[in-house]
Amino acid sequence: MTAQEIKLLLVCGKIASGKSTLLAHLVKDHSAVVLSEDHWNATLFPGKLKTLEDYVKYSARVRQALGPHIVSLLQHGVSVALDFPANTVRDRKWLKSLYEAAGVAHELHYLSVPDEVCKERLWVRNEAGEHQFTVSEAQFDQFTKYFESPTVDEAFNVILHDFHST
Repeated sequence: MTAQEIKLLLVCGKIASGKSTLLAHLVKDHSAVVLSEDHWNATLFPGKLKTLEDYVKYSARVRQALGPHIVSLLQHGVSVALDFPANTVRDRKWLKSLYEAAGVAHELHYLSVPDEVCKERLWVRNEAGEHQFTVSEAQFDQFTKYFESPTVDEAFNVILHDFHST
């Protein structure tokens, strides 16, 4: 594969917008390995992520630890699908630093899904009990306050996945 074929696949979307589901499909198309922030946080810090502040603290540790590994994978010809939310300008700066350091292409898949739909999906996900974290509606609202849609000025290759109710 050429460096242009190697990609860092990124996702941006609110909680329960379908980021992990979309990445599961994309990894097949790109022969990519997926790295999930939720998996790492749940494994390394079980029971410790109870607040937004906890999430910020522990996610920063995971990112610091995995960043060099992600760059190395990309430099060695492995496409990577990061199931880490690219939901703020700050998040996206870190993600941009990864593909720039590796010198590879990227795709930022932006899932534009209304809050009501995300909350319905969240309820179903919580009831199923198969996700690493149960998120309340209040926590959804708290995290969503910080959500920032990607802008043209950030210079990402954005692929929009716009929700259309049927």
